[in-house]
Amino acid sequence: MANDAGTASVPQVRWRGINHLALVTDDMDATVRFYHGVLGARLIATIGTDSFRHYFFEIGEQNTVAFFEYKNAGIQPFAKPAGIPDERAPQFDHVSFNVPDEEALLALRNRLKAANCEVTDVVDHGFIRSVYFTDPGGIALEASCWVVDGTGHDADYADGRFFSDPNPVPAVTELTGRGQLASTPETHLT
Repeated sequence: MANDAGTASVPQVRWRGINHLALVTDDMDATVRFYHGVLGARLIATIGTDSFRHYFFEIGEQNTVAFFEYKNAGIQPFAKPAGIPDERAPQFDHVSFNVPDEEALLALRNRLKAANCEVTDVVDHGFIRSVYFTDPGGIALEASCWVVDGTGHDADYADGRFFSDPNPVPAVTELTGRGQLASTPETHLT
């Protein structure tokens, strides 16, 4: 049931597109080669930990598509045509909506709380800050604002604020060393 009483006095959210759509890959190197090399979506940030990588590709000003590569997760990829439901669809992780600044992020958090929706505290990822919540169907959602905007200009692969994976995939090493990829993957429709 909708809860309008708690949001009546809270200002409207100022959405600015998709901050990042987070997907899952089992091969980050091939993902970099395809999205950056084939599609021309600039690689603008990398995060690497002992358990995962998280890389971001620009698809518009302040809009990115991002991929997780989980280590030792046993993910079994498969081809799925668009618009055809499949219970094995592990590629989707969450969608992050872009807001203009931290003030808007905090206002959204307050709006969610006023509507009795669970929401995290603000999480600082370095180049973005985010809050996490779900929709009524259980879809994982995030709202993010750029702290340092990596979109709309050439990537600086030496900038540790954006490129922080201490052990990047070979494609990133090629980009940082030569400024271009040595190879890109072929794809085929299913």
